[in-house]
Amino acid sequence: MADPRFYSVSKPLSLAEIAELSQSSLQSGADGAAVFDDVASLDQAGLSHVSFLDNRLYVEAFSKSKAGACFLREDNADRAPEGMALLLTDDPYRAYARVACAFYPFPKIEPSCHHSAHIDPSATMGAGCRIEAGAVIGENAEIAPRCSIGANSVIGAGCSLGKETCIGDNVSIFYSLIGERVLIHAGARIGQDGFGFAMGEDHFKVPQLGRVLIGDDVEIGANTTIDRGSGPDTVIGSGSKIDNLVQIAHNVCLGRGCVIVSQVGISGSSRLDDYVVIGGQGGLAGHLHLGKGARVAAQGGVIRDVGPGETVGGTPAVSVRDWHRQTIALSRLIGKKKT
Repeated sequence: MADPRFYSVSKPLSLAEIAELSQSSLQSGADGAAVFDDVASLDQAGLSHVSFLDNRLYVEAFSKSKAGACFLREDNADRAPEGMALLLTDDPYRAYARVACAFYPFPKIEPSCHHSAHIDPSATMGAGCRIEAGAVIGENAEIAPRCSIGANSVIGAGCSLGKETCIGDNVSIFYSLIGERVLIHAGARIGQDGFGFAMGEDHFKVPQLGRVLIGDDVEIGANTTIDRGSGPDTVIGSGSKIDNLVQIAHNVCLGRGCVIVSQVGISGSSRLDDYVVIGGQGGLAGHLHLGKGARVAAQGGVIRDVGPGETVGGTPAVSVRDWHRQTIALSRLIGKKKT
C-alpha cells in the first residue's frame, strides 16, 4: 500500500465500477456491489484491496494471496484462493494500471507563482500555471495554460510548452518546442549543444543550429539528455516514453510511441520509426534506421539498420535467434575446454 505521507488515495470503488474502469469481466458469482478502497501487491493485499497477476512467476504468490479481488487471465483462474473476486482480462497489468490511476489520480495543478521565480516580461503565460521557487522563464518563451514548472528549472528564450505540460525540478530546456501533456522529470537537459566537431588537430566546433521538437503525451525520465539538432531538428514523436539516464544525440528522430529504456545511447542522425523499443543500456551507432516495431534487447550494440518488426540482441547486434545460438555455442566451447 502507498505511504499516506506521500500519496492520497481517492474514494472507494465498487467491484462493478472497477470492472467497468478496467474493461475487464467479472467472473460469474462475484458481488458487483462489494467495495474496495486501494490497490496492493499480491503479498501485501488484504480483503479491501485489488491486485493483479500478470507474470507466471507469481502464480504461487497469487494462490496464497489475501487480496479481495484480482485481475488475471482466465487460464489462471483455477489457482485462485477461495473467496477472491476475479476480474478476467487479456491484459491484467493494463487493467490494474487503469484502476490504480482511479485510486491515485495525477495531482491537479494548483495555480501559483513563487515570489523567487523570474519570468521575463516578454514571456507569454497561460492561465492556471504553477511556477515553483527559483524557476526562470526566458524572453519570448510561451507557456500554455495549466503547465507546471518545478523549482530551479529554466525555460530558455523562445521555447514553448503546450498545455498541461509538467516540468520537474532542476530541468533545463533550450531551443525546444514541446507539445501538450508532456512530462519531463527532474534533472533532464533538453536542447543543449549536440556533440559536433570537424575533427583535426584543433577539433573545430560545428555550430548546432537546429531545435528539439517534442510531440504530445511524451514522458522523459530523470537526468536524460536530448541534444538539439545541428541543422535538422532532433524529433521525439508523440506518445514516446523515455526512461532515466538516456542520451539522445543531435538530429535523432523518434517516431510515435517509441520506448527507450534507461542508459540507452542513440548516436547522431539515427532514425527510429514508430513503436521501436530499445532495452536498457542498448547503444546505436550513428546514421542508422530502425524500422517500425523493431526491438533491441538490453545491452544490444547496433551497428547496422534493423528492419521493421525485427528483434536483435548482442554486440554487435544480430537477429535474436542468432544471438541465442551464439551464446549456446560459446557456452559449449567453454564447457569443452574446462573438460
